[in-house]
Amino acid sequence: MKSLGKTFQIHTFGCKLNFSESSEIARRLVEGGMALAERNPDYIIVNSCAVTATAEKKGRNDIARIHRENPSSGIVVVGCHSSLRPEEISQWQGVVKVFGNRDKMSVVDFLLGHGVGEAPRFFSSYSSNDRTRSFLKIQDGCDCHCAYCTVADARGESRSDTIENVLNNIEKIAAEDINEVILTGVNLGDFGKGTSENFYKLLQAIEKQHLIRRFRISSIEPYLLTDEIINLVASSEIIMPHFHIPLQNGSDKILALMRRRYSADFFAKKILTVKEKIPDACIALDVISGFPSETDEDFEDSYNLINRLPISYLHVFTYSRRPGTPAYSMKEQVPEPVKRQRTNRLLELSEEKKKIFYTQHLGKARPVLWESDKKSGLMFGFTDNYIKVKKPFDTESINKIIPIILSAENEVMSKEE
Repeated sequence: MKSLGKTFQIHTFGCKLNFSESSEIARRLVEGGMALAERNPDYIIVNSCAVTATAEKKGRNDIARIHRENPSSGIVVVGCHSSLRPEEISQWQGVVKVFGNRDKMSVVDFLLGHGVGEAPRFFSSYSSNDRTRSFLKIQDGCDCHCAYCTVADARGESRSDTIENVLNNIEKIAAEDINEVILTGVNLGDFGKGTSENFYKLLQAIEKQHLIRRFRISSIEPYLLTDEIINLVASSEIIMPHFHIPLQNGSDKILALMRRRYSADFFAKKILTVKEKIPDACIALDVISGFPSETDEDFEDSYNLINRLPISYLHVFTYSRRPGTPAYSMKEQVPEPVKRQRTNRLLELSEEKKKIFYTQHLGKARPVLWESDKKSGLMFGFTDNYIKVKKPFDTESINKIIPIILSAENEVMSKEE
């Protein structure tokens, strides 16, 4: 490919989906003749996040810093923040072009000088800049419109890749000697919506193809995590016993206000079903603290539900008001100090749950995929059920799956490591 003589960088913020898409953008730009540059690039692409008001504020500050450090570079902003605030962002210093999520891949044609054509309904992507794993995008968008969330506006309606194209991408990933693929999307279990395909059929096809040794399911809604999916994971050698399931709240009153599509009892039964079928499964939950109208009693209901369920750890989010969402104008907003207090209690509970989960596996043998990162002479990896472990750095172990006996010495419990 003839070089265009133009250079670029990509700065990625937010979710795994963004990292997958950034990798695809970079791959296409290099194939088109541009080159990655460590300094003084002609263009800097910022793949933005808007999951919370804090993420938006950080994005503004980061773009201002990027411009200060690279005053001669043209900044192109893509992603969720640019979908929600295109006119505002286009006025920021250094910004030469703004693309939303739906036309995110148009940045490639723009930078290659091909003009900007019509964006496809769905574009597939996968990351390939990590020696051990790849994030493979199979779905985008969301039709749920939860009361607190801007993702449906930023990402658009639910849409998916095809099973055939997903399998083709897996072949490309396998050719790069990558041992783990994380299936990613905005609402993963919605894969195939409006077609004859669905997420279960995709998993069956991946199981049959059997090209890569590990697959993980990223976040999946509890009402889309069917018994047939759970049973397939239970019997699979390549789909890891690891689930990330959004709860958001354990109070039925708050779940209804959030516009979630299940009850606390339904959620609890789903968790118990997973643990019955897959006793060693790692189960992570998303929880939002301080949603409008959440009383102390509501919070205790939520806390107690989580406490009695056999989950492994939490992703805790403090409720963030987002203009344009139904929750923004709800009258009974929870004071910030109360939200922080509830967040801290949930974080403490998460650490307790994680310690219990790790302790349950002491003395057991689990296969570990070792990563290339080195810190203080140590290397790190994850078991099939997502227990983080460490050992002295060993180049020969990188990207290898090696069984180990879990012990207090090799498990990683601290947040710092």
